[in-house]
Amino acid sequence: MSDFPSASRFSRPWLVGSAVLLGGLLLWWLLPAGDSPERAKPQGPWDGPTPVRLTEVGQGDFHVELKALGTVTALNTVNVRPRVDGQLVKVLFEEGQLVKAGDLLAQIDPRPYRVALQQAEGALAQSQAQLRNAEVDLARYQGLYAEDSIAKQTLDTQAALVGQYRGTVKSNQAAVAEARLNLDFTEVRAPISGRLGLRQVDVGNLIGSSDTTPLVVITQVEPIAVNFTLPEKDLPPVLAKVRQEQRLAVQAWDRGEQQLLAEGVLHSLDNQIDVATGTVKLKARFANAGEGLFPNQFVNVRLRVETRRQATLIPSAAVQYGARGTFVFVVGQDDKVQLRDVRIAASDGATSLVEEGVKVGERLVLEGTDRLKDGSEVEVIGEPGALAQPQGQAAQKQGA
Repeated sequence: MSDFPSASRFSRPWLVGSAVLLGGLLLWWLLPAGDSPERAKPQGPWDGPTPVRLTEVGQGDFHVELKALGTVTALNTVNVRPRVDGQLVKVLFEEGQLVKAGDLLAQIDPRPYRVALQQAEGALAQSQAQLRNAEVDLARYQGLYAEDSIAKQTLDTQAALVGQYRGTVKSNQAAVAEARLNLDFTEVRAPISGRLGLRQVDVGNLIGSSDTTPLVVITQVEPIAVNFTLPEKDLPPVLAKVRQEQRLAVQAWDRGEQQLLAEGVLHSLDNQIDVATGTVKLKARFANAGEGLFPNQFVNVRLRVETRRQATLIPSAAVQYGARGTFVFVVGQDDKVQLRDVRIAASDGATSLVEEGVKVGERLVLEGTDRLKDGSEVEVIGEPGALAQPQGQAAQKQGA
């Protein structure tokens, strides 16, 4: 047995020590200088004035509006179907075409209906001839009866025959009118003005009035309607304006609320509130001269309830929210801030309408409010920011 210690007895502590040393070096290398325990120092409070950017309380017109989600709906949609049976021989429209009421769209084979009209006219002529002959005989019998040459029964029988022929003439006249009407129905015309959809039936097919598939669908796009709903809490101001017979302006914006599609007016309200959702249905009407609205399109609706003239306006970024409610930091002449409560009546995202709390011309902190408290001294950086005017932007009404 050897007197020298084994290699494993010396190598194991050496390996452990090397690993600890390498780990310490790696930790020192990866640890940021600012996070080093030796270099970390507690930072004291901000002693100097806080740099801020200011804005001024402005004045202007503000549109108080309600937002809603709406769907574009055609005022009239018609499935064009034939009113008589026959073979479709002509299609006289292009898909997607704008048509006016009365425009010829398609032609059904008219030959069978021309024959039916001739038959009806022949029957009418026959009955008219019979009527004239019976009327001549009646006049002759009336003369003979006046001379007491025939019996009263013979005169009455002839008068009844004249009445019968007159009824036959009227019936045949109606048959002629019906045959002429059926012949007119072989020309399929547009019942309303609007835009055509895709053609559903091809030339050569046999079609009839009982078919479920229409030839084409016409949707009226000028004017057009938008259906939307409002919660019942927003209904009172709308009803007040409607009962005063005021026309409320309505705007339709795209899905992202970036583009104004059309402007119209509120047309009607539903007569009851939906108890399941607590909302009421409304309908706005748009002239849609440029066809900015398309049937079944999703839009964002902005219903203008009123316009506040010469209202007190501030940028929404200057409004702060806390346990005490909404407030702003007002900067005095000595560049010290005063925390002041404000009451916001409405906001359009960029601009807020202030009911009370500030006056026109006062300076407010717009940026740099994180370190401020009542009485803090500030350092103004740059010129006061310009107030963002509403300029048609929607203002979602808020509870004060």
